[in-house]
Amino acid sequence: MREYVWLECTVCSARNYRTQKETRGADRLELKKFCRKERKHTPHKESRKK
Repeated sequence: MREYVWLECTVCSARNYRTQKETRGADRLELKKFCRKERKHTPHKESRKK
């Protein structure tokens, strides 16, 4: 089963991207993505939408 998760910037805490993720046996995502607020590539971690 897949679910949607948000990728949140670790620098400014803005939720910039939404992506799908496999839920069974998966670790938390951490990708280096472009943050529009910071205007540079920063690490983004997974956060679930409440």
